[in-house]
Amino acid sequence: MIAIGCDHGGFDLKEKVKAHLNKQGIDCKDMGCYSKESCDYPIFGRAAAEAVANGECEKGIVICTTGIGISITANKVPGVRCALCSDSLSAKMTRLHNNANVLAMGAGIVGENLAYEIVDTFLGTAFSNEERHQRRIDLIEK
Repeated sequence: MIAIGCDHGGFDLKEKVKAHLNKQGIDCKDMGCYSKESCDYPIFGRAAAEAVANGECEKGIVICTTGIGISITANKVPGVRCALCSDSLSAKMTRLHNNANVLAMGAGIVGENLAYEIVDTFLGTAFSNEERHQRRIDLIEK
């Protein structure tokens, strides 16, 4: 299950990403927000990140207008490694090298089709398990 959260600026893209994942048979736990009414991204970014950190969800996706604020929020949750990605290569590399477990995107930065490509790459790429990358992740976690 994928935790997904957004603010009002990411609402439309969140809904499209959820539908895209559901078509692939991937279940999403929607942590909000639930409309385009102005709201505070830390509430929903934290909720999605905590669902990943506590094991309720395997990975998470968080979306705001730029992806910056919501990624900062997600990274405040212990055990979360959130990467802000605006291209599929970054999504691939953060999974291979950083074993990122939350993806952040900016709805005002990436369009719908690019977002699908980024999400599919992020979710479809496994961690490399190379010792040097695990060593670095361990240093990050300290």
